[in-house]
Amino acid sequence: MPLIKLSKPKTHDKLNNARQTFFEVMKPYRFILLVMCWMTVLGTFSGIVPIAAAESSPSSKVPFPLLDLEIPDGPLGEAIQFGEDLVMETQTLAKSYVGNGLNCRSCHLGGGTTPNAMPYVGLPGLFPTYRPRSGKVITLQERINGCFKRSLNGKPLPLDSPEMTSIVSYMVWLSQGIPVGAEVEGRGKKPIPPSSTPPNPERGRKLYNAKCSHCHGEEGRGSQNSDGSYVFPPLWGEHSFNIAAGMARLNTAAAFIKHNMPLGQGESLTDKDAYDLASFITTQPRPDFPEKSKDWPKGGKPVDARY
Repeated sequence: MPLIKLSKPKTHDKLNNARQTFFEVMKPYRFILLVMCWMTVLGTFSGIVPIAAAESSPSSKVPFPLLDLEIPDGPLGEAIQFGEDLVMETQTLAKSYVGNGLNCRSCHLGGGTTPNAMPYVGLPGLFPTYRPRSGKVITLQERINGCFKRSLNGKPLPLDSPEMTSIVSYMVWLSQGIPVGAEVEGRGKKPIPPSSTPPNPERGRKLYNAKCSHCHGEEGRGSQNSDGSYVFPPLWGEHSFNIAAGMARLNTAAAFIKHNMPLGQGESLTDKDAYDLASFITTQPRPDFPEKSKDWPKGGKPVDARY
């Protein structure tokens, strides 16, 4: 059988001729093309930086995770478990550091696992951070001690104590898979629009008696077990949070009430109900905070602060 000699298709020749013609035509413009290529490259890489920063900044939102976690074995697992127990029963297990009838879970519902109820999920990745109230950059441990001094009206945990180590371990364990610096949806308390009319504490008192007194008592003293521990925390009086706690502020309390109260019936109150209730609760007598003069040293004190 005779050999058949293969030849390039004519279309291939046409392509080669077209390429040659193109490069000959564009030869005077090679420098311009080179500059344009470099501009494209630089523009691409310069765009990477803000994108990466946005992905790791607190403004980036990630969905609240489904918390199906298992505590590991060994010393780390023991620390995590103790941290969870401390959050749930703070007044019992950290009694010497607590000065009232609250537990951490009184504000951080579900042991810090409930969206819009100041959850711990993702919190470790946001520290260190600048806090206007402190006027400086603070660590997660300092933030925890702020709660002990204000919300629990107690004294700070030693930074190297088993209690502090265990609470931090618990928070980090809850935050598995959350990128550092990412803002988790449902973190903190979801704000509600400002009230269109001045909050009415007298209406708030009536709402309290109808909606809240069953759990927190007619005088806001909470509900106690036979051993003196609290089932539901006192909302004012000597055994409640002090005037420097976040929950002593109108806007914070209103947002928390709106989304979480009555317990198990969150979102059942109107915004006005929440503001009126908060205006009644936050203006009731409660413990002072001796260090309040040190707050907001650089200005910017919120209008709803109690002092």
